[in-house]
Order: sequence, then structure tokens, then C-alpha cells
Amino acid sequence: MHDMQDIEEPRIGVYICHCGVNIASTVDVAEVADFASKLPCVAIARHYQYMCSDPGQELIKKDIMEYRLNRVVVASCSPRMHEPTFRKACEDAGMNPYCFEMANIREHCAWVHLAGADTTAKAKSLVASAVSKAALLAPLARKKVSVIPRAMVIGGGVSGIYAALEVADKGFETYLVEKEPSIGGHMAQLDKTFPTLDCSACILTPKMVEVASHKNIHLLTCSEVKEVEGYIGNYKVKIEKKPRYVDERKCTGCGDCATACRLHNRIDSEFDMGMGKRSAIYIPFPQAVPTVYTVDAGHCLYLTRGKCGKSPACVDACPANAIDFTQSSTEIEIEVGTIIVATGYEMLDPAEMPEYGYKYEEVITGLEFERLSVASGPTGGKIEINGREPKEVVFISCVGSRDREGNTYCSRVCCMYIAKQAHLVRDKIPDARVHVIYSDMRAYGKGFEEFYNRVMAEGVEYIRKELEEPVTITKDSEEGVVVRTRRSTGEEIAIEADLVVLATAIVPARGAEELAKILKLTRSADGFFMEAHPKLRPLDSFTDGIYIAGCCQSPKDIPDSVAQAVGAAQRASIPLMQGEVEIEPLVAEVCPELCTGCGSCEAVCPFGAITLDEKAEVNEVICKGCGSCNAICPSGAISTKHFRDMQIYAQIEALSHL
Repeated sequence: MHDMQDIEEPRIGVYICHCGVNIASTVDVAEVADFASKLPCVAIARHYQYMCSDPGQELIKKDIMEYRLNRVVVASCSPRMHEPTFRKACEDAGMNPYCFEMANIREHCAWVHLAGADTTAKAKSLVASAVSKAALLAPLARKKVSVIPRAMVIGGGVSGIYAALEVADKGFETYLVEKEPSIGGHMAQLDKTFPTLDCSACILTPKMVEVASHKNIHLLTCSEVKEVEGYIGNYKVKIEKKPRYVDERKCTGCGDCATACRLHNRIDSEFDMGMGKRSAIYIPFPQAVPTVYTVDAGHCLYLTRGKCGKSPACVDACPANAIDFTQSSTEIEIEVGTIIVATGYEMLDPAEMPEYGYKYEEVITGLEFERLSVASGPTGGKIEINGREPKEVVFISCVGSRDREGNTYCSRVCCMYIAKQAHLVRDKIPDARVHVIYSDMRAYGKGFEEFYNRVMAEGVEYIRKELEEPVTITKDSEEGVVVRTRRSTGEEIAIEADLVVLATAIVPARGAEELAKILKLTRSADGFFMEAHPKLRPLDSFTDGIYIAGCCQSPKDIPDSVAQAVGAAQRASIPLMQGEVEIEPLVAEVCPELCTGCGSCEAVCPFGAITLDEKAEVNEVICKGCGSCNAICPSGAISTKHFRDMQIYAQIEALSHL
């Protein structure tokens, strides 16, 4: 490969980090440095307390200039953590940053072995291997590509709303794509927000209206992203906009069509969690944005049966002549520079856990309780079950969360929304007895502990059980249900309840798996989208130019969702402001003389970076250097820069001689 011809006589500097005591407590770093100084091509070897510190980086820069180093090896922690740090230091000193190599002697050595000669010997082996590769590293140059000054946000919940507004406020054209008829997400379904008990709709609605009226935002509801091609700065997106069967420009939101509908108030409302009714033509909730009615194609008599009386009742009733049954799905193509994913979450269906008795009318979920409690809900804010106020109420936490055989993670918001809902019961039904069955209480945010103490002072009984102790709910009579479990003290309890509220787990949104394939995003074991680094790049995905925000990344409350959305918007705006971005050169490269055009590399490339036109060709802007093509190529025609076969073999050879 041509970059291997650029290799100059190597002069290598080796730096062993103590990492405080993380490495030095089990590895004799001075001995490793002395060993490294005797390796071929090593001009200088040192050890220092913290190589990533400013003095540590200055030491590297000084040696590069003084000893004319053209290669640097740092033996410390994970390259994921500090490889960019040390590359930058080398570059500042005039050295090509891709002539830097890192040996991980913390996670791969010090943290997994006890102190002793064997641990130090392994550290020496890792350093020798890194030095052997460094001697064969070649300078690489970054490329620059222009950036289309537009962004797309996928998901119109509170995270997507804030992300879109942040980007648009910077003057950039922004597309907000939402699959539902209205933006707002789950936050629009809530009554109060903890710990301040502010009205959820009062907080959210002004922002929804601002999105609709913003000059830089194109709001696409009833729309889904179907295809994404390209790379950071230059994404081509195909969006399917599904028919409302209502002209958005003509509809005034008067509601005459819904009133006239022959299925008026006969269909379960999804927004009210099936506890309220709507018509076949509807708006999800009074504050919906846009305030445009939508025909439910799955229930509309005209669309399902081809007949609705002599003519559709909604058409006859609409004074604006806005209803249009000739509408069909349309495809919209846009080009954007960056993408923010804010697709939110779903609540776990408790029917999957029959022991919780969700089949009984007295057992509901936390989100269903919100619709009972809110003034705009199906009961006008009255908490009623079977037509009467419940006097014995039980809340159960961790339903589907922190489960060793299911969702092992904590859903984070449950403890506090249970406290909020328990307060609302005591506020609206003062003589009700309220019990909270929990495993551990997590009140981690600002004002949370104080709110928790307030709720207990209001007379709510908190009953702690062991985490693995089951809770079972049975219906022993017509009057209610019985909740059985065991206290952490070992005492068995049985509570006869009129109402049981299940704090069900937050799970990834429907369609997350499909969207991950479209955007080429990585998902963690729990199904949420994975960030590039949990500490250093929590807003970035592994795909350059695509950022994540809100509960699509992990369960979180409203303030954290908003904070992440604003941060993701800032990250997404940087390339738009710069007008161009640099592309990492650690990409695959094809040797045309060896390529047989078999197409194996094209088939395995997860990023679609390889095309075949007699010979394989790599789009270096799309390629992420994963190495899949390198591994499968039968003729050895394709390799990855910085990870050439000869470089890897040199590392192995160095290990075999120790």
C-alpha cells in the first residue's frame, strides 16, 4: 500500500504512566521503562505519574523536538479514553498524530492481575508489541468534506422539541420528524412533574407552539424516516409522510368532523391509554400541535369498508372542506448535514408479568394513573376505579426494572413519580390510605429527597421488600384485589386494595431496532442506542454526524432529557457552523492489482462504504475502519490504514519472542 512507502527511519519515544496507583500498584513501571529503552528504534523511554496531565503531555512534546522523535508509544489506560489526547499532543509538537500508538497496561494488565513479576512481565510484553507496531506506522492525512447547513431531528417528544429549537435558533434550517399526528410525546400525557408539581402541559405546550411557528423548523408529523445514505455533512434522507386524509392547510381544528363521525367516542384513545374514547377522526389531545384532525385508517368506516352512510359524515360536517380521502403516502427527500435521534421510549407491558394482575380493572400502570389524575383526562381529573374513589391504594415499584432475568437496569424515574402520584392521591382523596412497596428508594436529583420526605410526612406508608422478593396480586372478592409480598424484615403482608398502580419499566421505543439499521447505530444489551463513550462522548453515536438525546439513549427524567437534547443540539450545530469537517483517515484501502471483484467486502460492510464496479471501491468518508472487509477478503486486496497486516504481524512477532 502506498502509505507504507512513506515510512522513515523510526525514532520512538516510550512513556509509561503510573496512573496514580492504578498501574503502579501492580506494575513496576520503572522496570518497564528501563526494558523499553533497550528495544529496537527506541530513542528515549520514561515513566511519569500522570501522562495525560498537562506536564505529562509537555514532556512528550519536549522530547519530540529534542530527540527528533517521529513515533510515540504511551503505555497507560484505554485508547478509548486518551488516544485523542496524546495524538493532539504529538500533533502540537509537529509529529504526525497517526504515528502514535497506545498500549493498554491498565485494563489489560494492572487491573486484571495481582502485583508481581508476572504482571510486570505482561506489561513489558504489551509495550514491546506496541513498539513493534509503531516502527511500521506511516503518516496519514485527514480529509475535509463540506457540510450541508441543515439538520434533522427524529422524534417530537420533549427531547426532540428542545433539540430542534436549539439548532433552529442558531439560524439553521431544521426538519423535525414525528411519527404521531402531534408532537409532545409522553410528557404531554402527564399531569404534574416532580418535585415541583408544575403542570406538565403548561411547561410543554408553549414549546410545542414555538416549534410550529419557528421560521427555521419544518414540522413533519405522521412521518417516518425510511432510508438514510451518506456521511457526516452530507446525509440524504427519505421520509415517508403518511396520509392524514385531512388537508393541513385547510383544517381549522373546529372538531365538527369528530362530533359528526358515526364512530363518535367509540374508539379507545391511545393518548388516554385506552381509558377514554375518541372518534375515527380525531386530534390526540386538545393542545396538539399541529391542531389538525387525523383520520384513523384502521377504524374509519369509509376506509375499511368503502362506505359510511350515503357519504362520509365527517366530509358533510367539515365547514372548511378539509377532508380528503384521496390522500396517499408520499415520499419526501431531504439533505442534511447532521442528525439528532430523540425517539424516546415505551412503557413495558405489564401483561407480560401475570403475577402483577394487570388483567384486573383495579390494576393500572403509572402512565394510566396520569391520565386519571390530569384535568384533561377521561375522568376530568377524578381518580376513580369502577366508578368510585379508591380508599386503599398500593403503588409497586420496579415492575420489570432491576430484574436479573429481564431488564437489569433501573428506570430512574419510577421512585419519584410514585412519590408524586402518592401525593396526588392524598391530595385528592384525603381519607385514602396509601402504601408504596419498594426495594430501594432512589431520590438522586435536586429537590428529590426533600419531596420524598414530604410525601412520607403526608402519611404515605413505605414498605420495603427484598429486591428478589416477588409481589403477587390476586382477586379474592368483587371488592378489590389483594397484594401479597414479604417485608425486608421477613414479615408476610397482604393488603386489600381498591387500586394498584404499577411502576413499569421504561423500554426502547417501538421501531428502535429498525431505525438502528437505517442509521447504522449501535445498541447496548438493553436495546437503547449506545453512545460513543459514556464519559467523554455521551451525546455522540459511533456514526459521525449522528447524535442521541433523551430516553432513546437510556431512561431519564425530563430535566436530564432536556439537558441532553440541548447538548446534542450543540454538538450537531458545530459542523454546521464550521461548514466543513475533517474525516479520520483510519479507513479501508483496496489494492486494485489484487482485487478480484468477488464482492465479499461489499456484502459484510456494516456502513455501506464499499461499492463494486469490477473492482471494489471504498468511500473513505463513510468508512469507519472496522476491519470487517479486511478480515473476509480472500485475496488480501483490502486492508485498513494504521492496522495493516504487516503491522499486526509485527505485534504478534514481538510477543512470540518474549
